[in-house]
Amino acid sequence: MIAMQYGFTLPADYDMTIIDRRIRDKGPMLDGFSNLGFKAYLSARKGEFGSRENLYAPFYLWKQPQGASDFLTGPGFEGLTQSFGWPQVRHWMVWNAEVADLRAAKFASCDILPIPAYAPLAEIRKEEVTRSHAEAARRGVLASISAFEPSGWSLVRFTLFRDMPLISNGDQIYRVGHVSLP
Repeated sequence: MIAMQYGFTLPADYDMTIIDRRIRDKGPMLDGFSNLGFKAYLSARKGEFGSRENLYAPFYLWKQPQGASDFLTGPGFEGLTQSFGWPQVRHWMVWNAEVADLRAAKFASCDILPIPAYAPLAEIRKEEVTRSHAEAARRGVLASISAFEPSGWSLVRFTLFRDMPLISNGDQIYRVGHVSLP
């Protein structure tokens, strides 16, 4: 599996109802996409839940790399880049993915952490799998993803929630506008 996210920082005075409308109108277009685990359409408003910026930042879980490749080379991504520009697409190899009924997802948190040079990767992986299992068992948690990428050595912790989570560790909190499922 592969986790993937790109994002757009929008101007502080940007009308975020434009993003809400885009998610509502275009979100269902990815429902049933080949090799998709899920796509969470995420947005954050400056000043809400501690967000410092207006953001549009979808998060994907791909069952196979081919799904990510098909999406990035397809018309949906091309249309997105024509509207918002050419994003940096971050991707991580999944260590653990706990996924429940995502239809009830209303909020998400994403924390991207550096992995120090020469870190004991096997130990970190074991700890992350344990942490992800424990996170998924918490009330209201609908998904818990733990993944890493070795080119820039980062770890991502992504969680989908039914209810607003407690804000901690500088996590970015998002509203979930739609979740596309396979």
